[in-house]
Amino acid sequence: MISQTLKLIRIHHWVKNIAIFLPVFFSGQFLEIFENGNIYQLLILFAAFCFASSIIYIINDSIDVEKDKLHPVKKYRPIASGFFSKKQALTIAIFLLIILIILLIFLGDSSWFVIAYFILNILYSFKLKNIAIVDVTSVSLGFLLRILAGGFVVGVVVSQWMTIIVFLLSMSIAFAKRRDDLTVTTDGTVLRKSQSGYSLAFIDIAESICFSITLIAYIMYSISTEVIERLGTDKLYTTSLFVFIGIMRYIQISVVENKSGSPIKILAKDTFLQIVLVCWILLFTYFIYL
Repeated sequence: MISQTLKLIRIHHWVKNIAIFLPVFFSGQFLEIFENGNIYQLLILFAAFCFASSIIYIINDSIDVEKDKLHPVKKYRPIASGFFSKKQALTIAIFLLIILIILLIFLGDSSWFVIAYFILNILYSFKLKNIAIVDVTSVSLGFLLRILAGGFVVGVVVSQWMTIIVFLLSMSIAFAKRRDDLTVTTDGTVLRKSQSGYSLAFIDIAESICFSITLIAYIMYSISTEVIERLGTDKLYTTSLFVFIGIMRYIQISVVENKSGSPIKILAKDTFLQIVLVCWILLFTYFIYL
């Protein structure tokens, strides 16, 4: 029962909400949030996004239950498999909504970012996910809202570079997930309405463009005069190597291995990506904090 409930609320996807910490980390002020108390507001914000996303997942699964039953992987989800009825799942969603409302009260003005995220994803669940390109754009905007919320809470202005990097990296991964929808079935089964607006050739090109611009934006960020002066180092460009390798590995997983359905599961299972990510974090942290 507990394991199925955790699957229902997609607890493993909560890791995506760590994105709210990126603005303060990139600003070089991460340690200060423990001194000024902003860490508490960030943790509440993190929890709010977690509960909001879980509610959306339940609503989305309730809407897509019949389509999920046709999917070789999604058919094992709690609602599609029949473990939870729609009524039971929505009851859990209402319980989570009550907790979310309480958290929003404590967040003050920053709660509007969570509300905007919630509304965006409600629209996504009922309509936007059925429109090619608009669907992946909506997903990317969700990540961007997390970043903006994290910056707002701690008083850090999210730079244009971070905006571009986060948005396009999210677009790249979203396109990779759409690629998985096209390759996961071999009998021509249509898993989502937006699928008719995609082809493998189109997605491969779109994914490559987004990843390429992401890499260029990261390099430009690392060598920009403003960043060098603010962080006090001109060595950040060296971290671009790990960004490049990480992107190449993800493209390899997506195009060569045809395994791009869940970026969280990919990161959890792929040792290569894990090593690259750890190396990037350690090197970046060394340059701006040590």
